[in-house]
Amino acid sequence: MSLKHGLLGLLNYGSMTGYELDKAFKASLSFFWQAKTSQIYRELDAMERHGWLTSQRVIQSEKPNKRVYTITEDGKEELVKWLSSPESDIVDAMHVRSAFLMRVFFAGETSIQQSLEMLRRYRQKCLESSEGLRVAYDAISDYGAIVSDEKKSKYWEIVVLYGEAFFDAGLSWTDKAIAILEEELRG
Repeated sequence: MSLKHGLLGLLNYGSMTGYELDKAFKASLSFFWQAKTSQIYRELDAMERHGWLTSQRVIQSEKPNKRVYTITEDGKEELVKWLSSPESDIVDAMHVRSAFLMRVFFAGETSIQQSLEMLRRYRQKCLESSEGLRVAYDAISDYGAIVSDEKKSKYWEIVVLYGEAFFDAGLSWTDKAIAILEEELRG
């Protein structure tokens, strides 16, 4: 997936401002695809130049002006093309590239206490992230009501289930790793 396809997917549900897109993206997609606000706006400009979306400036008297983005037919075609393309990203999904795991791999060069602390911090992050998925469920409920298509929100739920399994696996792994190192300390 690329950021542009995620934004096209969100815009396919309806026109939004950059602020609304940023908020929707972070509420629903951020646990598996991160994007900074500046990246989102940069991508929106590029997609408008490609003709995948249009924007309309809305002048407001009591608030700052805003720009409302709308997907075009070309943008819808690009989204469908991407969704229909062979799943080459499945292979990418099967590979792990993690600086953290590289650090764990070489942690034998440090003290067990230092390694335990690192693993406990990772475990805490997994817990926090897992609890943060409630935001994704709230987003599914909120945006599902806007889209009025239960079929689409089922797919959103399936992705959040992956997030739950991912963080559960992280918790299970750290519990086992911590137990191994604590046993080594008692050894």
